[in-house]
Amino acid sequence: MFADVPYLNQSSLEIERLQSLFERQRNAFQTHPSPNAEDRLQGLEALHDLLASHQQVLIEAISEDFGHRSADETRLAEIMPSLHGIQHAKCHLRQWMKPSRRRVGMAFQPAKAKVVYQPLGVVGIIVPWNYPLYLAIGPLIGALAAGNRVMLKMSEPTPATGQLLKDLLAQIFPEDQVAVLFGDADMGIAFSKLPFDHLLFTGSTSVGRQVMRAAAENLTPVTLELGGKSPAIVSVDVPLADAAERIAFGKTLNAGQTCVAPDYVLVPRRRLDQFVEAYRQAVRRFYPQLSDNPDYTSIINQRQYGRLQGYLDDAQTKGARLLPLFEQGHDRRMPHCLLLDVNDEMQVMQDEIFGPLLPIVPYDDFGQALAYVTARPRPLALYYFGYDRAEQRRVLRDTHSGGVCLNDTLLHVAQHNLPFGGVGPSGMGHYHGHEGFLTFSKAKGVFIKQRFNAARLIYPPYGKTLQKLVYKLFVR
Repeated sequence: MFADVPYLNQSSLEIERLQSLFERQRNAFQTHPSPNAEDRLQGLEALHDLLASHQQVLIEAISEDFGHRSADETRLAEIMPSLHGIQHAKCHLRQWMKPSRRRVGMAFQPAKAKVVYQPLGVVGIIVPWNYPLYLAIGPLIGALAAGNRVMLKMSEPTPATGQLLKDLLAQIFPEDQVAVLFGDADMGIAFSKLPFDHLLFTGSTSVGRQVMRAAAENLTPVTLELGGKSPAIVSVDVPLADAAERIAFGKTLNAGQTCVAPDYVLVPRRRLDQFVEAYRQAVRRFYPQLSDNPDYTSIINQRQYGRLQGYLDDAQTKGARLLPLFEQGHDRRMPHCLLLDVNDEMQVMQDEIFGPLLPIVPYDDFGQALAYVTARPRPLALYYFGYDRAEQRRVLRDTHSGGVCLNDTLLHVAQHNLPFGGVGPSGMGHYHGHEGFLTFSKAKGVFIKQRFNAARLIYPPYGKTLQKLVYKLFVR
């Protein structure tokens, strides 16, 4: 169905269209700079109905791009949160759009103050390959709810999904409102250099630096959703079956190709063997075998498969023990593998893994585990497994990360009342829910006075008695 996608050879044509589309969207925004709530809700409703009615074809396109993607994973991790995100925005949009009243100090009375939320204009969204639907639709929801025009740059490794999404969105949005573009690295650079009113990028930290550098030429504000090495900490007394099963779900979903997947696990040294066994059992319950298993997703392409195999080879050469949980897979269904005796010299402990490899790091006391995390770049997510409330508070107080789950993995991303975003090397800015609306809006402060002007009391010439009284009352 998607075999004849005119994608990879389109880059030069897409770059030629890029500036033209941007100008069309900017002109359209200037003509209609503040769509009302009804217009925005109509667009969100149309987007919801479009996704709901095309679920199967979206599942097929994504699976084609991956070589094989579990249909249930696409439903759970892409379609469901997209639909729920739209519903959340629809329910709260009118409240978000209301001006926010602010207090005016006594020294400036009589007056009023408020914050008015305006659309920014034209928003650029650069979509990664690992969740090509949700990571396009998620930020699109916030941008449309805020009243903006949007240009989506799809990822090169997902041509079938990109073409399908372009065709579907064209059914409900004109290109001067929502446009979808394709292309390679040159296209990505050209896209980043456009003078957007806001640019959101989801991807690796290294590419994020390039995007931010390009955007800086136009002083374009950016939201960077990056990644890093998200740790999971297993406490000394949590039931290991609980922790292992929840970590295994977070790590095996999409074959580990998730920006908030657990990247390594810190385990009490005396519980190491028991955790390995509990984890092995959990993974084998999820996936009794790899061969022809429709639930197990493939690595996106041979390049990424080779990168992951390189991590294993490098780690083994430098002394790691590899514990594959399956026999060799096929069709890029990479066997899940635990890595023991790891050290910081190994690539697998330096780079974000983004695949079904899980290093296990032992610790001797809880302070050592926290020190291990805080000594490293701040991650996009952090996971703690333990039911001791004091220890939970210590984790929240003493560590920094984009988000946290206590006794779970991944699911904080699906909470539309929570902001989603990184910190430091794992990103900057937030979106999802109300935070998404705010990210793609200009919060404009407005100060209002009418006829009476008490400020005349402080006008020059200075030194008058009333001015001295003002100083006595308010400058203290």
